[in-house]
Parts: sequence; C-alpha cells; structure tokens
Amino acid sequence: MSYPTLFSPLTLGYLHLNNRVLMPPLTRCRSAQPGNIPTDLMATYYSQRASAGLIITEATQISQQGQGYSFTPGIHSVEQVNGWKKVTSAVHAQGGKIFVQLWHVGRMSHPVFHNGALPVAPSAVPFQGQVWVYNENTQSGEKLDCPTPRALTREEIQHIIEDYRTAAANAIVAGFDGVEIHGANGYLIDQFLRTTSNQRTDEYGGSQENRLRFLKEVVNAIVDEIGESRVGIRLAPFITARGMNCPEILDTIQKAAQFLQQKNLTYIHLAEADWDDAPQINEEFRMELRKNFTGKILVTGKYTKARAETILEQGYADMVGFGRPFISNPDLPLRLANNWPLAQLNPNALFGGTHIGYTDYPVYQEDELETA
Repeated sequence: MSYPTLFSPLTLGYLHLNNRVLMPPLTRCRSAQPGNIPTDLMATYYSQRASAGLIITEATQISQQGQGYSFTPGIHSVEQVNGWKKVTSAVHAQGGKIFVQLWHVGRMSHPVFHNGALPVAPSAVPFQGQVWVYNENTQSGEKLDCPTPRALTREEIQHIIEDYRTAAANAIVAGFDGVEIHGANGYLIDQFLRTTSNQRTDEYGGSQENRLRFLKEVVNAIVDEIGESRVGIRLAPFITARGMNCPEILDTIQKAAQFLQQKNLTYIHLAEADWDDAPQINEEFRMELRKNFTGKILVTGKYTKARAETILEQGYADMVGFGRPFISNPDLPLRLANNWPLAQLNPNALFGGTHIGYTDYPVYQEDELETA
C-alpha cells in the first residue's frame, strides 16, 4: 500500500496543489504605514515562496478593532485590498496558491491601537499576555502587557461577524484562492470557546453550545459569502498560555469539528506545539478528529521532514506546515525533496524592518555541495 509523501499532489477544496508542504501563517510586521497596507516587498516575499503547495498569509486583521500588533496588515480598506492584489498576482504568476488568514485578536491587544480605548473580549477577565508594539521614540519594537479588556455587547458581536463576512468578500476581490479563519492561539474566536476567557451569561457563554455559537456564526457568514470550498479554519486544542488553560477545550473542539463537517469546510489546520513546554497532541485526539471531520487536516508545529512523512503515512494529516524554516529557505520544498541543508534564520529580523532577514535569503545552489 502506498502512502502520500510531502511531495504527493493534493486536492484541497477546488484547488489542486503540487505538494503537501504548507507555508503557514508567519507574522512579519512589515506593512506600510499609515494604514497597515501590504507592500511590493511583501509581494516579493510571498512570491519567492510560491513553490509551497499552499501559502497561508500572516494573520490579517478584519478591522481596526481586530489589530493587536504593530505593522500587521489588514483587509478592511480599499488600500489594503489593492495592496494584497499585488501579493496574490505575484504568487499566482509563480504558479502558487494562497489563502489569507482572517484575524481578530480580541483581548490580545493594547489601547495604543484603539485611540486609548480598551481591547474587547467575550468577558472582562484579567490575563497575562503581551503584544509587540513599535516605539517611535526608540525606533524599535517592545513587548507591552495587555490590559484587562472590556466585554463585548451582543450588538458589537454581530458587527464583528459582519466584519468577518466583509473581509472574506474583500479577500476574493484581492485575488486570494480562499481564507483561513484564525480560531487559535488565544485570539477572539478561541477566547469565546474557553471557559477561562468566556464567562458570559447570555447566549454566547456558559454552556459548551453557547461558547461555540460565535465560531459557528462566523463560519456561517463566511461560507454564505464565498462558499465552503474556499474556507478553512485554524484551531489550537492544546494551547495553555495567555490564560487559555480550559479543561473543556478538547471536547469543545471536537464538537466544533462536527459542525465544520456539517458545513463541509475545506480543512481544519491544527496549531501544534512550537514552544518548549507545550503539551503534545495525542493519538486519541487525532483519531477522534478524523472521525468527526472527513475534510483535509493541516498541521503545523516543530515538524522535521521525517516527522512530517510519518504523520502523513499515519493518515492523521494531509498537509504539513513548516514555519520558521520557510522564512530562511524560500525554496524549502526543493531543499526537503533533495535533502539539501537548511539555512538558519536571522532572529533579530523577524518582526518589522526592511528586506534584511525577509527577502534576502537566497535559494540553494547545487554547486554549494561541491564547495561545502
């Protein structure tokens, strides 16, 4: 019996992908200011990596309220949509496929982004979290503590759902092949799912079904707008940081998967452990997820080529993301296929800055093997 490899083709919704090497969302904080507008430099960066089976962009806020870090791009203004058109055109010109990740940070933010107002969340619960903010006085970035947020009203929740719908429509206008809903890593949708961050007593809180309501309404709005074949979602079942250690989250995510199955969503993308003390996703969870959801499953964590091939062979994933390796190796699929060495990234150039540590990483030269 033959098993898929990283280099086997894959049908994802209506798309036919050349391989199963995923470029996952990687926040780089290089949008143009003012206005958080995607740039020509970003178009170069993504087009350099178009050999990925699929690119999912850095997290992209659906509204100004959804921003939580400096220089992250948006997809809610005409200027932003026009900027993204340059990115999608550049990627498509290289034969690549690209989704945009739709993002609302919720409480993972700071008043500096909201004219002094508090960030919003399901509930006004204090928590420990920090966001990256550019300091114009020092001309550098710094981590600032998130304050206790204010709770959203029912009316505001409906406005945010419409912001998601509009952002999805904007994504198609901008030329994206689809969208990924960011429901992971302690951001707004994830905040609604967990008992630790959602202490509401209305129809959006309390019971598991109520805590799932916001996710379902966002998915419904986006699928209604652009169709299920263009929509995936990212979930993080085992995250515990940022005050997200909810004892009910694993079962809640399985219930979410059952709903996503009913909606015929294209994929679920699991954000797995990429920090030292994070718990690992166990086989029982993976088996149950496969029972609940027959669409494609994407995974991203600290995967090596060997680990990626193993999880594909086991059938627990259909595509594997490589995060930081894609930053310093724009030709990553080719390097993996040929077992060429991987270049190391410049950790000082991850967030903000110029082309340095962004578009200046070279592709591998085969003659390097002879001179190494």
